[in-house]
Order: sequence, then structure tokens, then C-alpha cells
Amino acid sequence: MMVSDEPVWTSLPGDGMMRFVRRAQTGSYRLHTTNDDRSADHANRERKAHLSMQPLTGVMPIAPTTFATDESLDLASQRRALDFLVDAGVDAICILANYSEQFALTDRERDQVLDLAFDQVRGRVPIIVTTSHYSTRIAVERSRQAERAGAAMVMLMPPYHGATLRVDEPAMTGFFEAVAGAITIPVMIQDAPMSGTSLSAAYLSSLAQGIPNMQYAKVESANAAAKLRQLVTLAGDALPGPFDGEESITLIPDLEAGATGTMPSAMIPDVLGGIVRAWLAGDRDTATATWEHWLPMIHFENRQCGLRATKILMKEGGIIASETTRAPFGPVPPAIREGLLAHARRRDPMILRWAKE
Repeated sequence: MMVSDEPVWTSLPGDGMMRFVRRAQTGSYRLHTTNDDRSADHANRERKAHLSMQPLTGVMPIAPTTFATDESLDLASQRRALDFLVDAGVDAICILANYSEQFALTDRERDQVLDLAFDQVRGRVPIIVTTSHYSTRIAVERSRQAERAGAAMVMLMPPYHGATLRVDEPAMTGFFEAVAGAITIPVMIQDAPMSGTSLSAAYLSSLAQGIPNMQYAKVESANAAAKLRQLVTLAGDALPGPFDGEESITLIPDLEAGATGTMPSAMIPDVLGGIVRAWLAGDRDTATATWEHWLPMIHFENRQCGLRATKILMKEGGIIASETTRAPFGPVPPAIREGLLAHARRRDPMILRWAKE
């Protein structure tokens, strides 16, 4: 179901403050406060309002950060990439994530991408902002900035730095409590191998039960389906948003385990959104058959290309001007690139057709 591009300005009962209220495809809302100096009581009231909203489900792909051939930001291509995702019928868009090459951006560039995303999307779908950082203070600042911009949610990995710097569970809990307590919008914990931190289902459940706006978990670690099943059982209603990740390579097992959505790359968001919606509507045969048809291409992306797959296909389809990634993250070998294109041409995804239609 497509949604209107027109935002609605309204005021919430009881506080007289004006906010931007937006229904997404799932019936959820996004609220943007216009006053940065809210009292603690007001923040608590707003947090409760957020938590009573319908949770986001479906497909929430990660938007790539687009570069010119000289590795500078290509903002025109960035706008087209976002428009493609909106037209693909996504339920939300995630920016500044690992698949957005957030680790290769300066703070000023992060700000540019964030401002551009909200300007271009203009409330057509919710935006999720990744605010991961080792420093609690910086993660808090990034999360507050995201909420001020109008984010529907923030996503964070546990604090880490390099190959060896990790923190124990009490310190992690303090980190997540500080971030969640500084904002009123929901938080998604990203359980990703990149952090090098083991997050058990029991620990994730304890966070969801102890921190009211810790409402989502993106599980993309090994044995994801087993962890999701255990997490759903342990957390119950305290975690309304258990999500699949890792390019949806385990999507059907994860949906069987209780996942309500997926956060993949931006390669085939139209297909993956259809799979999730079919599954949640009870049409599991169609969802499974569709996923199995596309799985070889998803597997090729996951094992051979990584984040470069989306850029290759967006470039091939005329959405972006260059598939450049920032050094030292170089291009895939020519044979791998051709292999990806062969998979895509056999299946004719929207990413190859959108700019030409």
C-alpha cells in the first residue's frame, strides 16, 4: 500500500506543541519535536507517546553513501538513491550504517548525508539513523541530533574500538541506558559480528525489559534464527521489533523464528518487502518460494560483494553516477562484478529498471 507524500502538521493533546506526524506503510508514526529545551516531564510524556505507536515492520534497507570517482560525496546520486528506495515501497530507510560506509565518513560528511536524507525523503517514509560510537557521550550527541532531524529510530552497535577494545555487560548497559534516556524515539540494538561483542538473547531481553524505548533488535550474528526465537520468547511484548539482518540471507528461518522485518542492503528492497508482507499476512508459501528464487543472488551479494553489490547495480541501472567506495575498500574483481550482473539480469530487479522507466 502506497502512502501520501503529504506531511500532516498537528499538535498532540495536552502540551500544545506542534509536531510533524507521519503515517508509514505499517501505520506507524514519526514525531519531530520543535523545541530542543524540553523538560524531563515533557520528554517522558513524549516517550510514552512514541512507545504506544504501532511498531515498524517490513523492509528497512540501508541506503548506500554515494561517492564520485574522486571519492567526494556525490549528493545528486544520493538523492536519486533515496528516491529509488521510496519508490520501491520500503517501510523505512536506514542511513549512516555500516553498509553506508559510515566508518569512512567525516563528522561533517555525516551531517551532510543526514540533512540531505531528511530533505529528500520529506516524510514519505520514516528514516532510521545509525549513531554507533565507542564514546557514550558521542553516541548520545549523535542520537539527539538524529531525533532533532526527525528520525523515527536510532540504531547502535555495542561500544567497541578496533580488534581488542570491548566493554563488559554493566558498562554496555550503562551505554545503552544513557543513549535511550537522552531521546524519546525507539532504539534498535545492532547485534553484528563487526562489534566483536557477544550479545546473548538473555542479555538483549534484559535490555528490552529494563529500558522502555529499547524496542528493536537487529540480529545478524551466527545462528540468527535460534537467537531470534529465544529472544522473542524471553522478551515478549517488551521487544515488538525483532529484525533480521545480513542482507536477508537467513530471512525465512528468521521469520519462522518470529522476526517481524528485515534490514538488508538496498539491492532488492521491493522483493524483500513483498516477502515479509506476504509472510506476515499468512501467505508463507509465496514468501518462501520468492525468497528461494532470489536466494542465489542474495548469497552472491553476501559472500562475494558485500556493500559493493548495491552500488554496482545502482550504477548499472543508472541510479547513481559511480559505484566508487572509499579506499582502502576497493572494487570487486571484474569476474565477480560480471557474476553479480549475470544474477541480476536473469531476474530483472527493479534496481536495474527504475531509472529507465
